[in-house]
Amino acid sequence: MTFRSFEEISAWQSARKLVAAIYRVSKEGEFARDFGLRNQIRRAALSVMANIAEGFSYRSDKEFAKFLLIAKASALEVQSHLYAALDQGYLTEIEFRHLYSLAAGCAKQLSSLISFLLKRQAG
Repeated sequence: MTFRSFEEISAWQSARKLVAAIYRVSKEGEFARDFGLRNQIRRAALSVMANIAEGFSYRSDKEFAKFLLIAKASALEVQSHLYAALDQGYLTEIEFRHLYSLAAGCAKQLSSLISFLLKRQAG
């Protein structure tokens, strides 16, 4: 598996969709006025994208995997914040499930890529 740019990485593409969806739901209504949660969930989603790109720049499987682990943790952070948004009534159940699924998909893709990189590094 060789990538010429971080934009080719499916996990980054999924993270980009997650960011767009998080921004879309958090820009209106009560969610938009809860600055703490809104900013926190946005930062976590952005962190998924950013850490994939940053890790890619190192060109070492070990370093790349390290940043992908951080990205995966950020995807799980998004999932946790989604529960807070749901509990506050900022999201419908359908919105929650959709966004949770997007974050879970990112985490799954990241896990697969991490496993691949670590196996390749081990030789």
